[in-house]
Amino acid sequence: MATVDAYLHAATRENTRQSYDAAVRHFEIEWGGLLPASPDSVARYLAEHAELLAVSTLRLRLAALAQWHRDHGFIDPTRQPVVRRVLRGIQALHPVLQKQAQPLQLAQLEKVDAWLQARIGQARAAGDQGAALRCQRDRVLVLLGFWRGFRGDELARLHVEHVRMIAGEGMECYLPRTKTDRHLQGQTFRVPCLSRLCPVTAYADWIAAAALHEGPALRRIDRWGQVGANGLHVDSLLPLLRRILHDCGVDAPELYSTHSLRRGFASWAAANGWDLKTLMAHVGWKSAQSAMRYIELDDPFNRQRIERAFGSDTVMAPAPMPEP
Repeated sequence: MATVDAYLHAATRENTRQSYDAAVRHFEIEWGGLLPASPDSVARYLAEHAELLAVSTLRLRLAALAQWHRDHGFIDPTRQPVVRRVLRGIQALHPVLQKQAQPLQLAQLEKVDAWLQARIGQARAAGDQGAALRCQRDRVLVLLGFWRGFRGDELARLHVEHVRMIAGEGMECYLPRTKTDRHLQGQTFRVPCLSRLCPVTAYADWIAAAALHEGPALRRIDRWGQVGANGLHVDSLLPLLRRILHDCGVDAPELYSTHSLRRGFASWAAANGWDLKTLMAHVGWKSAQSAMRYIELDDPFNRQRIERAFGSDTVMAPAPMPEP
């Protein structure tokens, strides 16, 4: 690959590039649209898919088309008024309640960690090195994903040489690239040592057991217990996490995703008095709006606050719902 092409390739995140390529293929090949596109053809494309695709998906398709036109030196048709009005009309006529992953609660995190540690002990006693390694890796995935609030792709891209252990304090994880790092400056995240459910201890145990010195921190382990050279693919993290939750007995594991770790920590921190600025700095959010979407309130209906305002120290049982 030529030097210029290599740098152009590196300028866009791999997940974004794949999504954009798929979106352009859908417009051009599956729908039969012509490129460069006219504003009217983009508007028709949106209208024909209004009842088939979510608004968020349509926005992704528009972003991909916009990028294609900019990259090839054409005027961006997605910025024209007709396209924007059609998209607003779709939002008005086809509103969709945004689905969010179930946050993982601290009690569930404790249950998962206890189960994984028990499995590690059982596997070692049985001489099953592969099973022990998998559980050690999975502890890192869950504990680091929760306490650090990492996204799935950030966990998949974490490299051993970018982690620095600080005795008695924790560890620093440097990510050369994150979703919100628009200027590609990289970002360092600090992970604390904890008295229990410690992500730092889990990470150190896994690295030592897998004898890793560089490269991806979270890796595939084959049936013979051999640790692979390549990191876990980001698309494998969701089924892996759900399998862990299922095996340790968490109800409805299909409601959880890798975002559940991030949402779980944000909700726990908010319930324990973390102010929004501290929470944003810890997780790496750039806007309060982004942070608030992850926080699940302890009293979502504000019922306890209202009852306390009535002068009652205890919250009364809810009144029976009226018959339909």
